[in-house]
Amino acid sequence: MLYQSTRGNYHQVSAAEAIKTGMVPAGGLFVPSEIPDLDIQSIQGLSYADIAYQIFVKYLPEFSTEEVREMVSQVYTETVFSHPDIAPVVRLTDKLSVLELWHGPTAAFKDMALQILPHLMSLSLKKIQYDKEILILVATSGDTGKAALEGFKNIPGIRIVCLYPYQKVSKIQELQMTTTDGQNTFVIAMKGNFDDCQAKVKEIFSDVSFQQELLSQNIELSSANSINWGRLLPQIVYYYHAYAQLAEKKQINWGDKINITVPTGNFGNILAAWYAGRMGLPINKLICASNINNILTDFINTGKYDKHREFIETTSPSMDILVSSNLERFIYEMTGRDDHFINEIMTQLQEADFFQLDSKNLEKMQEELYGDYATEEETLQMIKDCFEQHRYLLDTHTAVGMKVYEKYVSMSKDTETVTILDATANPYKFNTTVLEALKGSDAVAGKNEFEILQDLSQYSGMAIHPGLKDLDQKEVKHTMVTETDQLKDLIRKIVKK
Repeated sequence: MLYQSTRGNYHQVSAAEAIKTGMVPAGGLFVPSEIPDLDIQSIQGLSYADIAYQIFVKYLPEFSTEEVREMVSQVYTETVFSHPDIAPVVRLTDKLSVLELWHGPTAAFKDMALQILPHLMSLSLKKIQYDKEILILVATSGDTGKAALEGFKNIPGIRIVCLYPYQKVSKIQELQMTTTDGQNTFVIAMKGNFDDCQAKVKEIFSDVSFQQELLSQNIELSSANSINWGRLLPQIVYYYHAYAQLAEKKQINWGDKINITVPTGNFGNILAAWYAGRMGLPINKLICASNINNILTDFINTGKYDKHREFIETTSPSMDILVSSNLERFIYEMTGRDDHFINEIMTQLQEADFFQLDSKNLEKMQEELYGDYATEEETLQMIKDCFEQHRYLLDTHTAVGMKVYEKYVSMSKDTETVTILDATANPYKFNTTVLEALKGSDAVAGKNEFEILQDLSQYSGMAIHPGLKDLDQKEVKHTMVTETDQLKDLIRKIVKK
């Protein structure tokens, strides 16, 4: 199996080359030349690591089976993840279960992929006998950054620069990043929002002269964002594993179709579910949940992707995104891999800030996706309602997903299909908002996030995630703040260290 560009502007490459490179140098994203099948019956009784093995060997043909087996057995263990099921499914009702994706070391779903990506990257470099140093450049809206830093720290031959929007992540998210140790980790706060950070990263990846400048110093850029296929591939695994858990607990029969609800901004998490469906996972509907930065909702419902809108800072900051990078992969696949169409709409998006799907492709998309959004008020109310009804604590992003699932059921009258809801972050990562939702604004007034962390734990009875304990006691090691136009100069200083 080889990998090709969504824009048809690059030669096909091996899996190792696609993972090493991250983003297509000429613009575009790598996708597999074919989507393999995986019979749902074949995963019965398998562990998370075993299912990962079954999926990885189909997409990584030049990796030996022994290499893949060793990789998954090292990562998907209780020494890395704090739950024996790695990503457990928790039943709330007969028809709704929560897929907890936050049991990794940084308390967010990004760990599911970013704990194994460094292994994929290191093996890829060996496969292609690569002798340059890799500089990972990653933009984060809060969670990807820490997960990437943690995964790549002290990996030989790799340095990582993490870029986050200055004063637009929670204090806990910021401290998770800025207290990271490791000889090869660098954290930069950039003035602007996440889209500004992501745009700057893409600009640098498309700047041939800057890349040549780095190459002259024996350094090549790569990415740990979900634009890298090595990030997306591991996310397919947990959908198969979640289905197996439902079947083994007799909540569904093997072969039954399920719905999957995903709170998302960059579209990578829901795209992984779509790829799982194309491989053979029985899916009825993918439910795409947005906050009030609802560009994806509008796109799914109208076919028009329009960036001409206000960017709103919300209590679910990891979804505060107006440029959904992985949507390009989805449209490419949905339109029959029409790279001419992708070039046309991506050019239009760059030049005019919008593009429009034709009616045929819009109808095709709506057959697979349902899109809606939750307001800030609905999000807070859902946290409170879920805790009172189920004694289950949601973070803000997962609450968005649950509210949109409610709207889907109300609209579609689909009350019978068993549904999985992705829980993308531990609720303690957003403890101020969660406690305020549960007890009102007086409960958080005049308190810092770490006092609130203790109050929320005492009120809810839920243990604090080990990755979030005592962050305020750790030394801040990264203090760099930059304007957008100064980022390249900062990178130049970093590579000289």
